[in-house]
Amino acid sequence: MSTPDVRTGEVELLIGGMTCASCATRVEKKLNRMDGVTATVNYATEKARVAFGGDVTTDDLIATVERTGYTAHLRPPEGPPPPHPSQARGGAREGAADGVLQRQRLLVSTLLTVPVVAMAMVPALQFEYWQWLSLTLAAPVVVWGGLPFHRATWTNLRHGAATMDTLVSLGTGAAFLWSLYALFLGTAGEPGMTHPFELTIARTDGSANVYLEAAAGVTTFLLAGRYVEARSKRRAGAALRALLELGAKEVTVLRGGTETRMPVDRLAVGDLFVVRPGEKVAADGVVTEGASAVDASMLTGESVPVEVAPGDTVVGATVNAGGRLVVRATRVGSETQLAQMAQLVEEAQNGKAEVQRLADRVSGVFVPVVLALAVATLGFWIGASAGLPAAFTAAVAVLIIACPCALGLATPTALMVGTGRGAQLGILIKGPEVLESTRAVDTVVLDKTGTVTTGRMTLHDVVPADGADADRVLALAGAVEAGSEHPVARAIAAAAAERTGPLRPVTGFGNEAGLGVRGVVDGTAVLVGRAGLLAGVDVPAELTRAQAAAEAAGRTAVLVAWDGVARGVLAVADAVKPTSAEAVRQLRDLGLHPVLLTGDNATVTRAVAAEVGIDEVVAEVLPQDKVDVVRRLQGEGRVVAMVGDGVNDAAALAQADLGLAMGTGTDVAIQASDLTLVRGDLRAAADAIRLARHTLAVIKGNLFWAFAYNVAAIPLAMAGLLNPMIAGAAMAFSSVFVVTNSLRLRRFAPLPGNADATTAVPSGRRAAVSAA
Repeated sequence: MSTPDVRTGEVELLIGGMTCASCATRVEKKLNRMDGVTATVNYATEKARVAFGGDVTTDDLIATVERTGYTAHLRPPEGPPPPHPSQARGGAREGAADGVLQRQRLLVSTLLTVPVVAMAMVPALQFEYWQWLSLTLAAPVVVWGGLPFHRATWTNLRHGAATMDTLVSLGTGAAFLWSLYALFLGTAGEPGMTHPFELTIARTDGSANVYLEAAAGVTTFLLAGRYVEARSKRRAGAALRALLELGAKEVTVLRGGTETRMPVDRLAVGDLFVVRPGEKVAADGVVTEGASAVDASMLTGESVPVEVAPGDTVVGATVNAGGRLVVRATRVGSETQLAQMAQLVEEAQNGKAEVQRLADRVSGVFVPVVLALAVATLGFWIGASAGLPAAFTAAVAVLIIACPCALGLATPTALMVGTGRGAQLGILIKGPEVLESTRAVDTVVLDKTGTVTTGRMTLHDVVPADGADADRVLALAGAVEAGSEHPVARAIAAAAAERTGPLRPVTGFGNEAGLGVRGVVDGTAVLVGRAGLLAGVDVPAELTRAQAAAEAAGRTAVLVAWDGVARGVLAVADAVKPTSAEAVRQLRDLGLHPVLLTGDNATVTRAVAAEVGIDEVVAEVLPQDKVDVVRRLQGEGRVVAMVGDGVNDAAALAQADLGLAMGTGTDVAIQASDLTLVRGDLRAAADAIRLARHTLAVIKGNLFWAFAYNVAAIPLAMAGLLNPMIAGAAMAFSSVFVVTNSLRLRRFAPLPGNADATTAVPSGRRAAVSAA
């Protein structure tokens, strides 16, 4: 695919060659120094999101990254997921996270290191020339196994920078070179030389000792940490890949009456395509021919297939479970709902949360500080007459123990695993900054229509007059209302067809605007509507009371009359979703204060609020007023989350500290929100906030471990009380701990009873995703 000619706006660059968080910090700083450029670089995803303008071009951005010592190229705008940066054009260098090469380095280094460490630790294995065998085995590990660290160090030093790789390279290189000195110029190379293994915190004198086990062991431990890190990246992205795999790969296009099979990326908006039984719908579109049931469970979690006919919309990646369909494509490629969901997940992994910015700033200054401490340690112990070997041992331990790999992994791994798990559950997190927002949220503002309620008018009750039959009242009313397009009329007609069977034919149909409808059914003249339409008709007292009661409850009351007498009252309302009351309770349990906000009338709103358990109600507001309500709450010191689904909610969603959009709502609302709940079930809001808070808690735990580890261990190393081998093992363990701690997020589960509110992957597919 050719590189797009993008001269202004926002682009995404794939960065190759980064080996630690400090690398990402360097690239970010270089890009941000350019005029009119704002860049965010994520080490975990190896991507940079860059906003630019003026005279800056994408070629300038790429050239700046390359001058910094890394590779960069534009991500293709559409099509299949791009290759990992380490496998992309210009990025296949040994320092990149290539899984096969990493595994080879780790396996070979491990095989060579085990006997080196064993001989150093077990005096019984130290035969006459054991030290020379150790050198033979350790040299390939330090030189070839550690080549990614040495190359990155050299590249960074040429640009006047020091990174975490610098600490690794200097630490292992110093231990290896000292061992060469001791073997060739000291006494360590003499036949029969032995030294005991000491796993104690004590000051050591390296005279006549070799540190080959430290050099090889630290290199292998680090390679293991990098390999685990790379695996965590692949596993964290498994949900995104599974999401993308849902889409169809080929499509049968209908042109000029001829069916042609072609790759799905050649499908264009307006094309007609055929979907046979059992096939996936290739793109979002509108059915033009045929009728069938469509299984949307893979995409939305909806277990019951949806019946579609000409005029109905279908979504790409859903499965045609019935007859042959002809669909006109309305959204293809990156515009489909599936692609937008995938894009939301990926954007969440590209952003950078405040906690991550803090970690990057710290790592940016940490390396030069550690180098200064190592030099100071060396100088202090030499000045204290402890001897060069002991001074050197302490300095090397400082370099090794201080390598803050765990710091660079703390935030991105948790973000990737958390957002990936969210995608599996149908909770799409747009950006990592969402995590900070959820921490302090104390108020949740709920839109009524489409969020708490179904958004569709539904027949709630039929109250017949004394002596009248409820089914006959409904059947006659439904037959007449079938001729009207009014939402109330459609609700009555649908209920009549469901409860009393096929609707009867109507003659003499008439529509009185704003009042109701009239018609003749089976020879009976029927009136259905408001009291104004029934002038001169006798309305029994019990129906007058029923009408007043329905209106007091916030429902629309419709009178049905024939033969000059009102025979019944139909109560119609926007029904509350059966799960809304439970969702409100769950939000309260999270410490959130719910507020119901709507443009509907106050009577209806209060009735809905009472049904679901909300005390504070704001009704009869325009879209702009919704924004003002959110601002007022924020002005009172509240941190506000907003849940909505319509175009009129978009501005309020953007204004809120945390915006949650129903996936069943409009694209505008989804784009303006921070979180999207794919199923449109309000209960998922509680799980979304729980997931975000849990992810933030894991990040904090990771950062605490990384910081506390370095703060506690560096003084021990400076005091000469930490063996370089132990320092290397502990440092590598901290990285593995951070990654493992982040992977715990993959076990995050919805609240009990909320399983059908999410799109959790079935057990068989979950196993496949985990294996990926």
